[in-house]
Amino acid sequence: MAIAEVTVIPLGTGSTSISSYVAQMQRVLSEQTGVQTQLTPMSTIIEGEIGDVMKAILALHESPFEEGAGRVSTSIKIDDRRDHPTSAQYKLDSVNQKLQS
Repeated sequence: MAIAEVTVIPLGTGSTSISSYVAQMQRVLSEQTGVQTQLTPMSTIIEGEIGDVMKAILALHESPFEEGAGRVSTSIKIDDRRDHPTSAQYKLDSVNQKLQS
């Protein structure tokens, strides 16, 4: 399973606020199949098979253009582990377990 952290920044919007774009991107994500998502204050986490994750990222990247943005900057980090089943929660649990030791 792949875990991606995605930050999409619409530019050329005429405003410093992008929350309406973020809300629309979350609507777009809710329509994606095969992925689980988590909105954070600075990015969105997307989990699933790599093909589904990449499809969701493309939909996110296109969303601000469809809402009128003149330019979009997208940053992506992907953790694609294939030797062991994993998830964002698994990674957090692993660190927390070590903190308790």
